[in-house]
Amino acid sequence: INSMIEFKQIIGRGTRLFDGKDFFTIYDFVKAYEHFNDPEWDGEPVEPVTPPARPPKDGDEDPDPPINGGEPDPQPRPTRIKIKLADGKERVIQHIMATTFWGPDGRPISAAQFIERLFGELPALFKDEDELRRLWGQPDTRKALLASLSARGYGAGELAEIKTMVNARDSDLFDVLAYIAFALPPISRKERVETRRATILANCDPKLAAFIAFVLDQYVTQGEEELDREKLSGLLTLKYHTVTDAAAELGSVATIRGSFVDFQPRLFGDV
Repeated sequence: INSMIEFKQIIGRGTRLFDGKDFFTIYDFVKAYEHFNDPEWDGEPVEPVTPPARPPKDGDEDPDPPINGGEPDPQPRPTRIKIKLADGKERVIQHIMATTFWGPDGRPISAAQFIERLFGELPALFKDEDELRRLWGQPDTRKALLASLSARGYGAGELAEIKTMVNARDSDLFDVLAYIAFALPPISRKERVETRRATILANCDPKLAAFIAFVLDQYVTQGEEELDREKLSGLLTLKYHTVTDAAAELGSVATIRGSFVDFQPRLFGDV
């Protein structure tokens, strides 16, 4: 019951009105609404209504003149926020007014506080950039690192939101963590592959090189999940129709698996 009351209080805070507030959005990562849905209490959703313009008051600054006789342009909302973390360096995040994050005590916190908390947690998971590259460059240690992040409250949903916040939707999660931890500018997955492709495929059997090149293309378009061990069978089927056909083309499954794992450290190595 207490959880329901707290959930209703959160919704209630969102409905508080003030000048310039026309609507609010709840981001519910755990689908709490499914547990607390109460049509009798909540009623039907109402479309937001644009409020009438407030007449000017004495002391107000003159508004910007209308363009071509139309209404004045609304003041643009800030799109970026700079956060100075404990290392003395700034991180820039997107301004997301409607997003609410949650602290360890279950209370809502701001996006800046969420980033600050993540920054404080990361030293327990890797001590420097080299260790992060080493952990992220192996499927098993990458999976363990993601599990550790999830246990601390940074699951897939939260990490995806942070990607958006740091304007790195086309980047690897490695870049997001490196940006928060070490202020390294994110690069896109496409750029990562383009700068490392020659090194990855050098001295590789031509047939295996063709498969690894296919994996790299999937990684660019689909994301870092394509590098998980569990994806290997699906990738082989996607390119060769069956795992048996893949083995006939490339060699034993053990050889294919070894190549699939062995190229990944070079993908995340420093250049």
